Amino acid sequence: MFLTVKGVFHLEHLNREELKQNGFSEDILPTIKEKRNWGISNYTTIWMGSVHNIPNYIAIGGLFAIGLSVGQVFSAIMVATILIAAILVLNGHAGSKYGLPFAMLLRSSFGNKGAVIPGVLRGVIAAIMWFGFQTFAGSQAFAILIGKIWPGFLTLGGDLNLLGLSLPGLISFLIFWAFNVALIYGGMDLLGKFANILSPLVYIVFGGMAIWAINLAGGIGPILSYTGSGISGNPIIVFLGAVTAIVAAWAAPMVSVSDFTRLSRTPKDQAVGQTVGLVVTYLLFAVASIAIIVGSEIAFGTPIWNVLDVVARFDSGFAIGISVLTLCLTTLSVNVTGNIVPAGYQLASLFPKHLTFKSGATLAALIAIFLMPWKLMENSTSIFTFLSIVGGLLAPITGIMLAQYFVVDKTNLDLKELYSRNGKYNYKNGFNINAIITLVIAGVLCLIGLFVPFFQPLYEMSWIVGIVAAFIIYIFPFGQLFMKLFSPRFKKIS
Repeated sequence: MFLTVKGVFHLEHLNREELKQNGFSEDILPTIKEKRNWGISNYTTIWMGSVHNIPNYIAIGGLFAIGLSVGQVFSAIMVATILIAAILVLNGHAGSKYGLPFAMLLRSSFGNKGAVIPGVLRGVIAAIMWFGFQTFAGSQAFAILIGKIWPGFLTLGGDLNLLGLSLPGLISFLIFWAFNVALIYGGMDLLGKFANILSPLVYIVFGGMAIWAINLAGGIGPILSYTGSGISGNPIIVFLGAVTAIVAAWAAPMVSVSDFTRLSRTPKDQAVGQTVGLVVTYLLFAVASIAIIVGSEIAFGTPIWNVLDVVARFDSGFAIGISVLTLCLTTLSVNVTGNIVPAGYQLASLFPKHLTFKSGATLAALIAIFLMPWKLMENSTSIFTFLSIVGGLLAPITGIMLAQYFVVDKTNLDLKELYSRNGKYNYKNGFNINAIITLVIAGVLCLIGLFVPFFQPLYEMSWIVGIVAAFIIYIFPFGQLFMKLFSPRFKKIS
């Protein structure tokens, strides 16, 4: 049993009513035992939509576009899967042990006030950007679905262009946006049930799409022998960059995974569930995405990097309808779980007297409309720039959180101190200088290649560079030095 006696003691002895009077809303207090009812099956399915969604297929199409072979793409996917599962389980441990939301867990490593900095980076900036991007991707599939039911819909407005979108595109975007917001108001229990219902549909549809593509290509042989156009540059750097591109799509959920693991009955449930779910789902995704993208290229003679363009070529209206519906549902699932949930919690923690989780999530969804996310799907490689920047911003936060929780705190958190305004997690005037300096240094290492060509390899591997650099810098040697200077309660790491 991973939930230690010490953890239970702290949870049971928190005066929740007093904390509420001090400005802490129910949304950011530790989850009570009665609501911690997610088991292995919930965590096996919760991230399925995060794997089988349109942006992920676009990213895999981009890997083929830069010249990787089938074997290289498959290897990159599976290496990335291991990394994703490991970080989700490790960074989710504190949530499952103490019932802590991400917004409060940040305080242990960044300080009561300093937690606002990474919280805004993940819960506001990255989450809102990703929410807008996923909403637009899903709305494209939704537009195809409406077009099959009502063909005239796709010609509405003629050549009218509003903010870069046609009238049908804008209408489908707003309707799909409304579906996302509606799911927020259904609550976390509805989200868990939604993921369980979606699970079998994903396996049926994407398995069928893979079989269709294999038949279209003349069998599995031509797909396996596909070599690609060949990569340019150092093959190791290119491969690690491919792994980074896949992992970076998870940079945001990995940071705030405790918002979901706080519902776990035990840490073991979330650890087993997430690992099994991700490995099995990504195996299917690897086979399906490679078969669909390569098979369609072999059949049609031109690379098709957007899975929606593949679906549009199906002969059966029923096949198009069920495939597009599934893409809509998976994108809806990942958008809510990975983006709008953490945005809602973060905004609620920033303005606890004015916003709840639901009102904060709604506000984030409104802001996303004005970011014009459709600009990120203009070509097959534009998404990589977005992923590299997001990975470079968020990977250092994950590295710092892991270093603090596992190395400094040794998985033992004092919840009373964490919810105290002047406790040991207040550090120096509310800021852990070590964490902030580490975040800046690691962030610069990740993104400097965007501006200085000599450091471009670091930028291409931004997520890997960010999490490793932050973990090391936070602990040795600058970590000990800054903690000694700014936190009298810091204990030297043995």
